[in-house]
Amino acid sequence: MSDRLSNDLASLKLDRSAPGEGSGWLRRALWVVGLAGVLGAGYFVALPRIEARVFKPEVGVTEITTITVAQATVKLTSSGYVVAQVSSDVGPVVAGRVKSISIKEGDSIRQGSVIAILENSDRKAAITAARSQITTAEARAQVSRADLAALELKAKRERALSREGVSAPAIADDLDAQISAQKKVVEAADAQTKAARSEVRNLQVNLDYMTVTAPISGTVVGKPVGVGAMVGPFVGALARLVDLGSIMIETDVPEGRVHLLAVGAPAEVLLDAFPGKRLRGEVAQIGPRVDRAKATVTVKVKFVDPAEGVLPDMAARVNFLGEKLDEKSLKEPPKVIVPGSAVTDRAGAKVVFVLDGGRVRMRAVTLGAPVGNGFELIDGPPSGTRLVKDPPKELSDGRDVKETGT
Repeated sequence: MSDRLSNDLASLKLDRSAPGEGSGWLRRALWVVGLAGVLGAGYFVALPRIEARVFKPEVGVTEITTITVAQATVKLTSSGYVVAQVSSDVGPVVAGRVKSISIKEGDSIRQGSVIAILENSDRKAAITAARSQITTAEARAQVSRADLAALELKAKRERALSREGVSAPAIADDLDAQISAQKKVVEAADAQTKAARSEVRNLQVNLDYMTVTAPISGTVVGKPVGVGAMVGPFVGALARLVDLGSIMIETDVPEGRVHLLAVGAPAEVLLDAFPGKRLRGEVAQIGPRVDRAKATVTVKVKFVDPAEGVLPDMAARVNFLGEKLDEKSLKEPPKVIVPGSAVTDRAGAKVVFVLDGGRVRMRAVTLGAPVGNGFELIDGPPSGTRLVKDPPKELSDGRDVKETGT
């Protein structure tokens, strides 16, 4: 009875090793859904990134400009830099180590002012020794002259005695010979004295070289060297002096446009450092040579108005004018203009795409009144910024692009 019951109970156990009827279908469905999700993520996330890297859209380029009321009389516009026409890298004639320095960056220095002293103890010692040589040579010369005077006196007496027949004439003749020889000794002593004095003068010149003075009047540009630094020819300068009163703007004008300019012609100067400031200028020089590599001629423009705060190497833009600016037009501030072709809409806002090393950056802008083919820029990137011209609708912030023609 117990065996039969055991067999019946065993027959009631579930066989878990056998697959269910719907389990295979469920796994296949989940696998298909997962694959679709991966493909969708790749399409919407990875594909745009791959396209951005591999397929760079070509874009045209324009830029933000600055215009003034004198724009109607502008014959030519060119960019350049402020350059001091008078400057000097100050240093000693001979190499040495700085003992003391009395200037710092920004100081105004007058020509001839002492700006540094080099180590000079060895040269002072050499002068002291040379001066002692002068003393010795002078003493030797004095002794030689005294000996010469004694011989001349003795010879005079011997001649008198010889005439009276007391002394032999040969003795006077011997003394005359000794006098001639002693005169040579005196001349040699004088020459030694002269040579010693020349040596002192030479050593004094070398000592003077240890005191460095300003060769021009100017302003110290850059940080001077410190105490203990080695300076001199083939070593390095102490400091750089610039005459700020000699600054001009040097700009490269295309060779084919030089005929539009003449010495004395009026100009308008706009400095990147002072966006709202306009200065009157005048053509001071048209370069005597052509840069064949760039096909340009360097033109120098001097400031007519006081150039307060203008420093060397500042970037500038020069408008060469057909007529001079009057005081009224000079006071009107320049306007920054953004080309209309660079402005587009994104999310209801006006934006431009700034070119930044092969990549674009989207920048919001605030526009003013229309000016020609553009708008006055109230708020946005500065003048001179390069922008994408006619940006396509699919262009987005951070997208890699390729400039047309590159």
